[in-house]
Amino acid sequence: MPGPITILGIRGITMKEAKTAADSGDFRRVLWTGDHSQLVIMTAPVKGEIGEEIHAVDQHLFFLSGSGEAIIEGETKQITGGDLVVVPQGSKHNFINTGPTPLILATVYAPAEHDEHAVHKTKEEGDKLEEEGKDKPPQKKQKS
Repeated sequence: MPGPITILGIRGITMKEAKTAADSGDFRRVLWTGDHSQLVIMTAPVKGEIGEEIHAVDQHLFFLSGSGEAIIEGETKQITGGDLVVVPQGSKHNFINTGPTPLILATVYAPAEHDEHAVHKTKEEGDKLEEEGKDKPPQKKQKS
């Protein structure tokens, strides 16, 4: 397996690292955080959900496996592995696992939404840390 991708001295992630995160079963695992975006792997267990929420950032979600429902601003659509969903900032949304296997997705927040080292084993753990103010995105310096 090739090593990490490096572009202009910035360390990327390998496909092996991404697959390990996707296979972990963790509800949320931040893989990479940059100055303007963040890559996160999420897993909704069978009969679970990501949870209804509204972000002040844009969110792009690529569903890797499983099946379920995407609910955005009250409109429901079926989703499955291979689907891509874009949620503009300010849109109420939720993703519910209606299938027989975990619903696994990679999501990009722009800008970052979570602590750059976040690993939340369950939705409840992630919700608690957010409520306590312990899951905040890093404050990056603007590049000149």
